[in-house]
Amino acid sequence: MPIHSDHGIVLCDGCHERIRWAITVHGRRQAINPDPDPKGNLAAYMDGTGTLRVRVLTAERDRLEGTEWQAMPHAATCRSPRPRPRQGSSRTRRPVVRPAAWRWAR
Repeated sequence: MPIHSDHGIVLCDGCHERIRWAITVHGRRQAINPDPDPKGNLAAYMDGTGTLRVRVLTAERDRLEGTEWQAMPHAATCRSPRPRPRQGSSRTRRPVVRPAAWRWAR
């Protein structure tokens, strides 16, 4: 059953559209569009603690289960004018800092 309240809805920093933050099966945050979308590839549901969770609809589990509703990831519809950094690009990686050799002070 989809969420029909505005609880947990915030605005996207880029396009200023309404979004909800959900937690993936790997524990990462993902922005999703707040309204059900039959074209979406995510199954969203509220767990027992009130946390919005999502999973990807895959070939093995391609149907909605229990109280899940079909959702669209916001990244697929965001009209943000600023470019998003690509995953794994050199701009997003932190430089490695290696400590210097430790010496006794005399």
